[in-house]
Amino acid sequence: MAKSSFDDMATRPVSWLSGSGEHADVVLSSRVRLARNLSKHRYPVRAEPEEAAEVVTLVRTALEKSALIRDGAFFESTNLDREDRDFLIECHLISPEFMRDETPRALYVDGDLGSSLMVNEEDHLRIQAVRSGLDLRQSMEKARSVEQELAGALTFDYDSRLGYLTACPTNVGTGLRVSVLIHLPGLVLTKEMDTVLQQISKVGLAVRGFYGEGSDVLGNLFQVSNQTSLGRTEEDLVDSLEKVTRQLLSYEANARRTLFTDAAHQIRDKIWRAYGILTNARVLTSQEIMNLLSAVRLGVAAGEPLGLDMAQINNLMLSTQPAHLQRFFDKDMPPEQRDVARADLVRSRLTKKRTRRRSGGPAASE
Repeated sequence: MAKSSFDDMATRPVSWLSGSGEHADVVLSSRVRLARNLSKHRYPVRAEPEEAAEVVTLVRTALEKSALIRDGAFFESTNLDREDRDFLIECHLISPEFMRDETPRALYVDGDLGSSLMVNEEDHLRIQAVRSGLDLRQSMEKARSVEQELAGALTFDYDSRLGYLTACPTNVGTGLRVSVLIHLPGLVLTKEMDTVLQQISKVGLAVRGFYGEGSDVLGNLFQVSNQTSLGRTEEDLVDSLEKVTRQLLSYEANARRTLFTDAAHQIRDKIWRAYGILTNARVLTSQEIMNLLSAVRLGVAAGEPLGLDMAQINNLMLSTQPAHLQRFFDKDMPPEQRDVARADLVRSRLTKKRTRRRSGGPAASE
């Protein structure tokens, strides 16, 4: 995958949005991220440009020697512009903090966008693996395999008492951050979300927006993750988040049952109105599209005969984001023009899907 394939990435589905996996109707994705630093090198916040560039070279060399992750692509920050950065943030491949200054940085992305590696963000390495649905264990296995492959060529900063050393004290120990991206419209509509958030914070978990720390909640999508890793094992952190996620699934299921029992007509009207707007609107803002797709996603999960599938809805959430739109249409657009282009794209995809359904043809995801 080369830099020019960013345009191709904007037009094809992302593996972790496939709508497959356990509880994928509620849990969009499961992510595992390992923070590692190279011994005998100052951390990115303290490193001079020459030392940061040396770390990039060391990691690139280790990747080139690896048979496991040879099928991806490596990008240095000097070859990425702001449009690339925004696009990669929307893909959840880099953090909003990546490329925040002139420090030499780099990114590795594998072929199916299921795993990635940030170099010189807050730590020297941020190894990430993402899977569709509730699948933290497979995500953990993938991240570990990448780390073990790199450990054959790199020496990580490790303390026998504390564990892996990281730039932020909350990551010391395992260096592990596990998270799920979960769709909770039922809890939001029944006004139970605040209570649930309070319960989650009491067990050491954090709840953030669609793009993680510092981002807004869009489309009733919440990112739930551990806050610290010191003094806990990887298995304990994965087990803890999975347990809480299954509790959230139960709460959300109860909330949806309440909605479809006590306010069935109003909820179905909300779902079908959203579908009607999506298939007919000429102008759609970023926030509006996420709210409308959230309602339609709720309807598909409830079995409403909309003729849509989760993969298509999930990918529309991504492909209608600003940088993806500009990649897809291959031009820079001001917000007002993007709103028109967004509506055009959604109508085109949903109309094509509906036509296939009515004609009896294949209904594969766009």
